[in-house]
Amino acid sequence: MTRTLEAIPRQWKVVETVREKFTCRDCEKISQAPAPFHVIARGWAGPSLLAMILYEKFGQHQPLNRQAERYALEGVPISLSTMADAVGACCTVLEPLSRLLEAHVMAAERLHGDDTTVPVLALGKCDVARCWVYVKDDRPFGGSDPPAAMFYYSRDRSGEHPQAHLANYTGILQADAFGGYIKLYEPERSPGLIREAACWVHARRPFFAMADLEENARRKAAGKKEIVISPVAMEIVRRIDALFEIERSINGQNADQRKAVRQAQSAPLVADLEAYMREQCAKLSRGHDLAKAMNYMFKRWASFTRFLDDGRVCLSNNAAERALRGIALGRKSWLFCGSDRGGRRAAAMYSLIVSAKMNHVDPQAWLADVLARIATHPAHRLDELLPWNWKTAQQQGLAAQAA
Repeated sequence: MTRTLEAIPRQWKVVETVREKFTCRDCEKISQAPAPFHVIARGWAGPSLLAMILYEKFGQHQPLNRQAERYALEGVPISLSTMADAVGACCTVLEPLSRLLEAHVMAAERLHGDDTTVPVLALGKCDVARCWVYVKDDRPFGGSDPPAAMFYYSRDRSGEHPQAHLANYTGILQADAFGGYIKLYEPERSPGLIREAACWVHARRPFFAMADLEENARRKAAGKKEIVISPVAMEIVRRIDALFEIERSINGQNADQRKAVRQAQSAPLVADLEAYMREQCAKLSRGHDLAKAMNYMFKRWASFTRFLDDGRVCLSNNAAERALRGIALGRKSWLFCGSDRGGRRAAAMYSLIVSAKMNHVDPQAWLADVLARIATHPAHRLDELLPWNWKTAQQQGLAAQAA
């Protein structure tokens, strides 16, 4: 038997709904079935088509002009402006879900935070705007709440933006050492305290750059100047890697179990690491790269060691960096946002699509179903359309059919 995998070209169809009129001879009234629902008022596109356009643009990073070219080759010419209007209208329709998602994320005990650059079109040039993300992911410490991510757009990287995003948040924030977060950690802050948890991956990077033997081998093979390898940096990297090895063994356990293992195994390693770095730093000049990397950690040592006393804290901020990965990849494709309004729409759609992916939900299938149902869905039950609740309902429906 020979098996061959083949692809069937995508099919397009126009659905025509005939609504006959009926008259009553007795009362002389005319009745007619209601018109079919369209996601966009007086629109022409069905929910599946709109979901495909949205997911291709924000999930697969395909700009609308490329989508329009491909659809035209398939015999369905759609103008770029029409598609852009459809995207804007869909973002408005989905806004109530975005607000529910935001409330879910900001109720987290611990958040991961990060930001990345987003070029935005300006008069005769491109400005560098920012896209911020806050990730709720309790799975590392055995939490049962569904993971989710909330994105925000801003024209600059001013500290007022994260302060506004987290104005009502209290808990733990895992982030880098960006100065805009400093006011969030003030003890007298209202409505409550945010505790900083630093990222060991950020701290490890400069040491690794001075201990990368493989990079040196590649440079030597290419005839380039080799990096000066530091034995001290290699030792620090080895000690930090030992901490991550312990973390891998307790990933998914509850917070108390994680804390107990860290107190028994990680705390002595951290104490030895601090003593070793302080001893080596005293031998170096203040401007030495190794000294700068060490002082970065010494200034925030309480934040770096917070994971020893709280099992909810992770050793790294990789959850936020994974959430931003799509934007970093997409920039090479879509180049820039057309406007600030487009940036805000993109942030809202990234929130929905990334959250769906985090819950192992097909974003396109979910968007198609939500767009078809959201107009008639009861407002007090709108949370049923969030990705994790939608997935549970779909699984229950399939189980009922199988039974």
